[in-house]
Amino acid sequence: MPGAFHSLRLLPLKRRRKCKRRRSRIRSKFSNPSSDRSFRLKTSAASLDIGRFVQPLGNLFLSSSPCANLRDAGLGALRPLPDDLLLDVLGLLPARDLAALSAASKALYVVAAHDPLWRAHVLAELGGAFDFAGSWRATYIGRRARLVPPRALKIRGFYSDYLFQSWLCANMEMRHEWLARDNIERRRGMSVERFIAEMEEPNRPVLLEGCIDSWPALQKWGRDYLLEVSAGKEFAVGPVSMTLDRYFRYADNVQEERPLYLFDAKFAEKVPEMGRDYEVPVYFREDLFSVLGEERPDYRWVIIGPAGSGSSFHVDPNSTSAWNAIIKGAKKWVMFPPEVVPPGVHPSADGAEVTSPVSIMEWFMNFYSACKTWEKRPIECVCRAGEVVFVPNGWWHLVINLEESIAITQNYVSRRNLLNVLDFLKKPNASELVSGTKDRVNLHDKFRGAIEAAHPGIINQLELEAQQKAAAKKKKASFWESAVDANNGGFKFSF
Repeated sequence: MPGAFHSLRLLPLKRRRKCKRRRSRIRSKFSNPSSDRSFRLKTSAASLDIGRFVQPLGNLFLSSSPCANLRDAGLGALRPLPDDLLLDVLGLLPARDLAALSAASKALYVVAAHDPLWRAHVLAELGGAFDFAGSWRATYIGRRARLVPPRALKIRGFYSDYLFQSWLCANMEMRHEWLARDNIERRRGMSVERFIAEMEEPNRPVLLEGCIDSWPALQKWGRDYLLEVSAGKEFAVGPVSMTLDRYFRYADNVQEERPLYLFDAKFAEKVPEMGRDYEVPVYFREDLFSVLGEERPDYRWVIIGPAGSGSSFHVDPNSTSAWNAIIKGAKKWVMFPPEVVPPGVHPSADGAEVTSPVSIMEWFMNFYSACKTWEKRPIECVCRAGEVVFVPNGWWHLVINLEESIAITQNYVSRRNLLNVLDFLKKPNASELVSGTKDRVNLHDKFRGAIEAAHPGIINQLELEAQQKAAAKKKKASFWESAVDANNGGFKFSF
């Protein structure tokens, strides 16, 4: 077999007697509706091959008449590799070798059918010019007609928690307890002055109602309208560009753990009608990055995605604040303050990289319940059409679409956040941290110079106000902080 797999040797497979197994299935935590850990599957889940092939490993251990795991019997020399590493190895193979490998044994047929392996090949070879055929494997094979897919097999006895959980995350419904918590402040009709004093100054999230009711987009942005005004234009979808009609065909048929997300920063330039169909809510109209004109970093995006798509935990770029307005659909938000790193998220010490090794659904499965015992629990909400979420600078946030959704989001810099942004842009490793612009090295100097030219004295004024607030806060707390030990109720001396 040519290619990367050529140097790996498969050990001879021994014939094994078929194990006599009961037809009754074990009711594990994944299928028992009365369990606290139960999950309800989407109606389309049964149509996917991997769900028929793979069972959680606990089913093998708990079986009253267990037989050998088909995984171990059919992987040969690859058997010692854990499943995640095994898939990394298979990800090095050309598509033709991956297809040939799936004919080597039933176990390799299952592993080589892992759809993300084929997604990488489709996107690398076809870019956004593909017509999704229900799975990435079928999409690739359908486009490359010379590859004959292996015949459909009836496979039982393959146990893998890793593969099963990947399939489960792609095919389960959001649990009620994940959606029930809604503790964000909701405001309607508040003045700009109150928004600044009560939300922006203290850096607190808020859900705003009624502030985009006049947007034409709320009435116009159905599929037919968007397809008409954007005909022939391509939008950024993950690592590729796609026309909207192709993306909608993909979204209608996809069932995967990490669906592709349309997230385009140039939509208003590509389709001016879309830019005219909304206006910035009154609370966010002071945007000091605008002094840079065309050199400003990317700041606005149209976001479109099917149920299950979304953004895993991140902090918005360049220390900016943001607002996110829902035009169609609904989104679940989970937000942590800047000083609280979400469970399962691992930022580097310099902030240049953030590792979040799990998908959104996997985070809910494995980490959400842990937050119940935290002193600083996350801010959560479900945001629906016509509502706007304010995301203060530095806040970690995760967003998942509960249904097909369309939204507009913008990042901005107001005078309440100007000093934070300037500090961020002048960090020693700013060239690694800054995003959305070609000139990462000189952005701080350009921005500061443009601000001083457009708003003379504003930076010095804000720095003076910040010093005065810090001094007032220290003075206010100085007596009791120096006299009372809050931990034991006694007095202490401080000189």
